[in-house]
Amino acid sequence: MATNVIREKPKGGFDFSKIQEQIEYNLTSLTVKDLAIFARQFAAMFNAGVAIVRCLSVLHEQCSNAKLKRALRSMNADVQEGINLAEAMAKFPDVFDQLFISMVAAGEVGGVLDETLDRLAVMMEKNHKTEAEINSAMSYPKTVLFVAIVIFFAMTIFLLPTFAKIFKDIGADLPTFTLIMLGISAFCTAWPPIQQVTVIGVIIALKIAFDMYYKTPMGHLQIDRIAMKLPVFGDLIEKSAVARFCVIFGSLTRSGVPILNSLEIVRDVAGNQAISNAIEYARQEIQSGGMISIALQEQAVFPSLAIQMMAIGEETGELDKMLMKVGAFYETEVEEAVKGLTSMLEPLMIVVVGGIVGSILLSMYLPMFAVFQKLG
Repeated sequence: MATNVIREKPKGGFDFSKIQEQIEYNLTSLTVKDLAIFARQFAAMFNAGVAIVRCLSVLHEQCSNAKLKRALRSMNADVQEGINLAEAMAKFPDVFDQLFISMVAAGEVGGVLDETLDRLAVMMEKNHKTEAEINSAMSYPKTVLFVAIVIFFAMTIFLLPTFAKIFKDIGADLPTFTLIMLGISAFCTAWPPIQQVTVIGVIIALKIAFDMYYKTPMGHLQIDRIAMKLPVFGDLIEKSAVARFCVIFGSLTRSGVPILNSLEIVRDVAGNQAISNAIEYARQEIQSGGMISIALQEQAVFPSLAIQMMAIGEETGELDKMLMKVGAFYETEVEEAVKGLTSMLEPLMIVVVGGIVGSILLSMYLPMFAVFQKLG
């Protein structure tokens, strides 16, 4: 007969379950999608009349993300003790950013927590979609160029030397283009290891130096300004930043967050230092009695259309509605720009890869054609 034996943990022993939980917590990443789903589910239950404590309990039970699960457990205990939901969230800055906390706090004060959570979910989903589209459009040419470079060096190092030996054996007259390609091949294959390591080291050092410079305030600002002026990609980066600013700023003010606090939050999540500096300037001007539209216009970072629409919103007292409209407009612009950029880059990258491979093949076959002509 089988017996169930329960082994008690020795006193003073290690609690390995807690260690495992901490390791899982540290290794788990929290995505925008996770937070958007959490906000939407929370809003649906709260709108149906479920108490906040019960909502948190249900969300905790079904949550599979270690970071969010721990936060929900702590938030549930805090709310039961009478602490506000936003204050409970503020204890987990690695889970909820200031934007999320501020909007929840405003929703609690205004009695529209469900609407605020829904608005948060929509905003995060749109921002995530826009960022994913831009990253996809910008990563495509990088990936193709990397593959093209690998193909070029692979053919140059492994294929061309074989043909060079054949050309030497048959005594073929080599055209200039072939001589150039063979010179590149010899340069790559004849390098001693110390020179190869030196070149790789220099490339790595330059990358580290660039990253360190970008982390400085001046470097961050200069590189972000240059990025906004890049051909093709600059316009996309600018429109994306404007859409992000308008949607987040509009959502905050619509939720009841004071304008100065809203601008401070938007400044920190703008994603572009040039935009952040313009927002901070506008915040300081408003403290002195100025207008947002005039302050942003003086910074010459935002498009004139966005400035004019914001000015109309300020004049009519419906700034939040106008911001949401401008944000929606630029989100559509970004989506169309990404589609156009992708459709333009695909054939261009095919031509680039084809040109690289074709140039190497041409350098190999030109001497053969010359030999065949002599034999003929």
